[in-house]
Amino acid sequence: MNLGNKRRQKTRQLELPLEGRGEASRVERSGEACPAAHESEGSGNDGENLMMLVVERSNVEAALRRVRKNKGSPGIDGMTVEELPAHLAQHWSTHREALLAGAYQPKPVRRCAIPKADGGTRELGIPTVVDRLIQQCMLQVLQPRIDPSFSQHSHGFRPGKRAHDAVCAAQRFIQEGRRWVVDVDLEKFFDRVNHDVLMGKLAKRIADRQMLGLIRRYLEAGIMASGVVMERQEGTPQGGPLSPLLANVLLDEVDKELEKRGHAFARYADDCNVYVRSRRAGERVMETLRRIYGHLKLRINETKSAVARPWDRKFLGYSFWFAKGGEVKLDFPRSSGQSIYAALLIMFSLIHSNSNSIGLT
Repeated sequence: MNLGNKRRQKTRQLELPLEGRGEASRVERSGEACPAAHESEGSGNDGENLMMLVVERSNVEAALRRVRKNKGSPGIDGMTVEELPAHLAQHWSTHREALLAGAYQPKPVRRCAIPKADGGTRELGIPTVVDRLIQQCMLQVLQPRIDPSFSQHSHGFRPGKRAHDAVCAAQRFIQEGRRWVVDVDLEKFFDRVNHDVLMGKLAKRIADRQMLGLIRRYLEAGIMASGVVMERQEGTPQGGPLSPLLANVLLDEVDKELEKRGHAFARYADDCNVYVRSRRAGERVMETLRRIYGHLKLRINETKSAVARPWDRKFLGYSFWFAKGGEVKLDFPRSSGQSIYAALLIMFSLIHSNSNSIGLT
């Protein structure tokens, strides 16, 4: 088969019964989300019909390419990524109509536990491949409108940013003389996200009520474990393309408060380190963070959080030490558990920043 035939075959595999077949597909750009058609500046709170952009042909085709490239495990219906194009060819028009009518109901996610470095487990919620596609479509519309408003100190799951950037920022703050760190660990953050608080934050950025309603239904879709579907009253399970963006929307209040106070900090998802020049300043910052997180209905894990010397703590798996001449150096952790944890963080970060990936599955 020559190169031309191969290209035509690949194009046929991506054909879907979408509206607007005459529109030219757009070339995907770098970043976690490919920009949706007719992208406009701002945070999406200007009266746009965002759901029309979500189901636009070029946007769905870009999302399908991303989901197929990311692969991942099946959800509760057992449908694989390889089976998705054939399903869409037959059923997309039905999904599209339901989305535009505000009647689409996401399926529950499949619970999956992965080991953590401390010996515990981290729960993931694996959406069906159809729901992953729709979430990716939503992400491609929402992220270009919301992400520019985020803090420069937020490095997690954002276009052009990665975990290593957060670690290097921390290294720079220490080198500048901030020899105390406020190291905050949130207690089961993704499991404890309050839906009402999050939706309130989103409503300030998004005017499209159908988009808000769909996000709410994804939050409340439920979790299937051992064949039983459990209702979900809080949390945004890791595993879907949309979860990291929603987490950043919620935690943006923390970033803005720290910026307003002129603090030097680095945040990667729910991992936040603030660098100060004295223990007393660090204790004041810790009290401030307790208040802010409490306002968001989140809890600090007091056992794992501390005001301490940076070289006595780890950030995203890395530790810091001083070389001759006072230069601050990074040290990759030596223990197998911590090494795996840090390696996974950096690996996911590189995937997200270089190949547009966003899901954890």
